[in-house]
This record gives sequence, structure tokens and C-alpha cells, in this order.
Amino acid sequence: MFEELRPHLAELRKRLGLSVLSVFIGFIIAFTFHEAILAWITAPLDHALSEVKQNITHKSMTQWHIDVNASQQQTKESQTKQTDTTDDAGIHAAQSLSRALSEAAQSAQGKLSASLEKAAKAANELAASLKASEVFNPQVTTHQVAGTFFVALKVSFFAGLLMAMPFILYQLWLFVAPGLYSHEKKMVLPFVIGGSIMFLVGVLFAYYIVTPFGFQFLITFGSFLYTPLINIEDYVGFFTKIMLGFGIAFELPVFAYFLALLGLVTDRNLKDFFKYAVVIIFVLAALLTPPDILTQLLMAAPLVILYGISILIVAAVNPDKSDEEDEEDETTEADKA
Repeated sequence: MFEELRPHLAELRKRLGLSVLSVFIGFIIAFTFHEAILAWITAPLDHALSEVKQNITHKSMTQWHIDVNASQQQTKESQTKQTDTTDDAGIHAAQSLSRALSEAAQSAQGKLSASLEKAAKAANELAASLKASEVFNPQVTTHQVAGTFFVALKVSFFAGLLMAMPFILYQLWLFVAPGLYSHEKKMVLPFVIGGSIMFLVGVLFAYYIVTPFGFQFLITFGSFLYTPLINIEDYVGFFTKIMLGFGIAFELPVFAYFLALLGLVTDRNLKDFFKYAVVIIFVLAALLTPPDILTQLLMAAPLVILYGISILIVAAVNPDKSDEEDEEDETTEADKA
């Protein structure tokens, strides 16, 4: 039996080796542009942090703490003390400008007085904003000496995998092609192109739909109590897991189509497995997404829809024969009657 499997194992090793080589080549290319790729990856996080920072800056600082009278009083005292002892040159400059403009507004008349009052108010708001920024300053950090270097390696590998995806799908097709008929082998281009497009759609869906909601919710949730200091190593690993999870999940209709083409599944199989598939989908969504219900639903809902689309595709390619036989039997019995 092992002798029969040896050619298949050799072919599998060859296809895996070429796939790994393609990822390595993509990694080398991506590493030369790792700064731009890292900026693209961290864009959702930067946006979420800026939104939270702006939200905090324009709110009362007491909202950072539990809404209890004693804690509020303690918070006000600590904030007053911190304001009195600050040495920031920008805050002092803004406060001095505000006082000078206020004095000038009192001695001026007419429109000039009104303009100076507006300028003094703006300077005062600037000073308040600088004070708030001193207290609340969310940052993206690294806890390792070589953290930035390893992050560059991770994002380059991720980008290289995306670039090599069409070639990897082509190698997968070449591995299964010897067992197909000649008319089935002609489906190589739809498999490679369709699989690549669906993987890209999954990644873009996660990037533009899921991560903005998920990151902003998670960061905002505790920002009134704690200042977010995001570890870039953890974020990149978390980000790539979400992207790859959505990319692979969106391959479901493509793989269902070719499994049906090979006669391995029918629409009846998928329909009978639907209730179990829903449970598996929600479990995967809980494992691959942040621990909030909104993000899990944003992954689970498209997967359920894709599963339904897969049933329709399989029904068109390889419908269950028992249903047709039952219909023929009912027609025959009706004719006899």
C-alpha cells in the first residue's frame, strides 16, 4: 500500500515545496516595502486611537473614573494638582496668550474687542486640549529590543502569502488534476481566479468592515479608565489572524463548487449538515475575531450566507439524485393512477 502512495506523496512534496518557495519570493519582495505595508496594517488601529483620543479630549476628565462622588472629588483634586505642576511649554504659552488676549479685549472697543475675546477663548481651549492630551495619550508601543524587526518580518510574510495565493491555488489544482477527467481539468483558470478573488474579498471585507468596528469598540470600551498602550507585536498577530480567517472563510463557495464537480458532495449533504454548520461557523467566529458580539456577527453572518450560496452552487453542479428519483416515482405512480 505504501508503494502505491509513494508517487502521490512525492507529488505532494513537490507542490508544497513550490508553494513555500513562492511565499519566500513574495516575502523578499514585500520586505523591501515593509514600512508601507505596516502603515496599511496599522491604519485601522491609528484611526481608532485618534477617534478615542479626540472623544476623550472633548469630554470632562472626570469621566475617566467611576461615577462616585468621592472618586470624582479625588479626581478633580489630582487633576488640579497636575495642572498646577505641569512644565509643558505649550500649555504655558497658550495660557499666557489667553490672558494677554483677554486683557487686550477689555481695553479694546467694538469689533476688535469681540475678535480678541474669540481669540482668547480659542487659546483657552487650546490650553485645555493640551492638558487633556498630557493625561490621555494612547500609543502603539513595543516591549522588545528587536520588536520592530520581528514585526517587519511578520507583515512581510503576510504580504508574501497574499501575493503567492494564486500560485498556491494553482499548485493545489495540479495536485488533484491527475484524478480528473479532461473536461474537468479545463476548470483550472476558474479555480485559481475564483479562489484568489474570493480570498481577496474576504481580506478586504475584514479590513474595511470588521476591524474598524471591532477595534474602535474594544479600545473605546475601557478608555475612560485606562490609557491604551497597544503592543505592536500582539496587534500584528491579531490582525493577520483575522485577515487570514476571513480570507479562508470566503473560499467556501469555491471549494464547494469543485467538491461538487468531483462528486464528493451534493446539495442534500450540505442541507442536512446546515444546522451543524451554523454552530461550527459561530464557534470559528468566536475564535478568529475579537471577543465582542458585534465582530463575531460580522464574521458569522457572511459565512452563513456563503454557506447558503454554496448549497445553490452544489445543487446546480451535482444535485442529489435521490430527489430526482423520488420525483420520477411520484410521476409514475400518478400516471398509473
